[in-house]
Amino acid sequence: MNVPKELKYSKEHEWVKTEGKNVRIGITDFAQTELGDIVFVELPEVGDEITANEPFGSVESVKTVSELYAPISGKVVEINEELSDSPEFVNESPYEKAWMIIVEPANSGEMDNLMTADLYEKMLNED
Repeated sequence: MNVPKELKYSKEHEWVKTEGKNVRIGITDFAQTELGDIVFVELPEVGDEITANEPFGSVESVKTVSELYAPISGKVVEINEELSDSPEFVNESPYEKAWMIIVEPANSGEMDNLMTADLYEKMLNED
């Protein structure tokens, strides 16, 4: 299981990477493994506001459709357009090619609510 140490994690299995004033968001290696082969990704529009712990999109696999939950609140400033043509990137490269959205945070303090890699791994091992 790949859990990069430099990222933060949500209980809903999203990862967050700080990049200057913005954050890049995707789903974890654990999440893509549980979902199986991803066949479709639905993302918000650039300019949309997302709210922490609320759905902002979904991923569809051969097994199920799963909501994506916002780890923080903010404004979507970029989406990964490549995922509409290549949803398999989520399975192949969850932390590099398959980032989903870039958000301008509304409240940088929300980052403090996310887990470190160590805490995320501990949560996975408790399940």
